[in-house]
Amino acid sequence: MALLRWYLQNEIARLVKAGIRVTVMGRRDRLPDGVADLIARAEQATAEGRVIDLRLAIDYSGRDSILDAFTAIEPGPATREEISRQLNARGGGPDIDLLIRTSGEQRLSDFMLWEAAYAELYFTETLWPDFDRAALEKALETFRSRNRRYGGPSPEPVAAAG
Repeated sequence: MALLRWYLQNEIARLVKAGIRVTVMGRRDRLPDGVADLIARAEQATAEGRVIDLRLAIDYSGRDSILDAFTAIEPGPATREEISRQLNARGGGPDIDLLIRTSGEQRLSDFMLWEAAYAELYFTETLWPDFDRAALEKALETFRSRNRRYGGPSPEPVAAAG
């Protein structure tokens, strides 16, 4: 939490200047004193950012988030749109385009299960504290080379001319 606290106190002005919007998902009621206030200030300061949405998951559970969304829906049929709306109200956001998983782990680990339905996944051995600009650029280069189909079928293979 000391690293998070430092970034929230020292890097927000740079994020605002770069047009980066910060939102934090998860349980704030269990955070150390002052951290939830720093998060709220960072979210407010960066709320107008439109270049990148940087969502941090702190004490977050995708399953709990989905359960909370269903609980908030009035009796009646739950639609994809209503579930998405409820998740957004809890710190989620639009569907994820690129999910970067650091530290060599190759699993979602209960992370944004609904929003990651059509995400492109990028796995790297790099640990989070060492994930720098060069590592991000490599992930983005890989992302740009992908053929996104959003659940659609793979293209038909082309038969070799004989």
